Amino acid sequence: MLTTGRRNGTLNHARMLILCLLVLPMIGMGKEGEFKYEYVGPAVQTKGMHVWGSSPVIGPDGKVHLYVARWSMETRKDFNGWYRECEIAHYVGDKPEGPFKFVRVAVPDQDGTFNSPHNPSIKKIDGKYVLCFIVNENDDLKTQRIVMYVADDLNDDWKPAAGAEADGTMLRKSTDPKGWNHSARLGVSNPSLIKHKGKYMLYCKSVVFPTPQAKKRKYVYGVAVSDKLEGPYKYHSKPVTPGNMTLEDAYAFSIDDTVYMLSRDFGASKGSTGGGLLWKSKDGLTFPGKDTTRAYEDLAHYVGKESLKNAKAYRGKVHGHLERAQVLAIDGEPAYLYLAVGVNTTPGFGSRSHVFRMTKNK
Repeated sequence: MLTTGRRNGTLNHARMLILCLLVLPMIGMGKEGEFKYEYVGPAVQTKGMHVWGSSPVIGPDGKVHLYVARWSMETRKDFNGWYRECEIAHYVGDKPEGPFKFVRVAVPDQDGTFNSPHNPSIKKIDGKYVLCFIVNENDDLKTQRIVMYVADDLNDDWKPAAGAEADGTMLRKSTDPKGWNHSARLGVSNPSLIKHKGKYMLYCKSVVFPTPQAKKRKYVYGVAVSDKLEGPYKYHSKPVTPGNMTLEDAYAFSIDDTVYMLSRDFGASKGSTGGGLLWKSKDGLTFPGKDTTRAYEDLAHYVGKESLKNAKAYRGKVHGHLERAQVLAIDGEPAYLYLAVGVNTTPGFGSRSHVFRMTKNK
């Protein structure tokens, strides 16, 4: 006869086995990843500030320019400065691995209705530099929206995209009662822009309830499409990711006829809330769960748990969730991956970004 402890242990083991059997078919965990990631080291950190994400692009000077969300560590003890007093800063380095030096503030915090620019993503498309990011109104997350700026160079003389609102706002949550994110709880956020088969596709996240009866919210990705780079953009009728899988911080890129997204694994595989996933789509409108594979792991996987034992965790746990994936392509192929992490071993420095070499498996 089993003792109570052994019986409970057996039941818990059985529950975990059933959970794994339910989750594994959704994620192609047995497949070899299409890309491999080699850790290089820290990319950007700034004393007295939190750095959250680094979006790269190669400039006319041949250097690597990073557009970075950052805010002071001094104004508040928690991490919530990201939606209260964030700014987008411009750093530059001679090579993708860095080191990177601060150049200027590219998009300042204006408070009010154009508050706390955050989560920048930069691309060069059709000869123009395009900078997308989010803002909110008066620290209210329910008002999050996506702004699109364009420029011919990287001197930070940004202008609102032609099809946007006067301040550059390109995308808000849907005003159509039948729209997939019409009832989104936190507006629309975390943009990623690509050009695929002649169409311009602006991917975005919304926090929604999959059904009116659902009690648990989901972090879902959708896409807005345009025939013109500078818009306007119109929402596709459905989310692009499965309603039973939740994800965060997706970055889209395309190779030949395939659209990929790299995202934080927000509980879609093995019950994990760390590391990343690689999503695949032929049309950019549907990313099936069965074609999704595990990508990168937490920071401790690459640097060792021992090296992080004295780290300060400003966000997440000390093993370091890697988030805000942003890719640098060279000659049309993904070459470097930049990821944010909420831990730091250097006193006086907040969250920072790290860089990885990214290569396609043969």
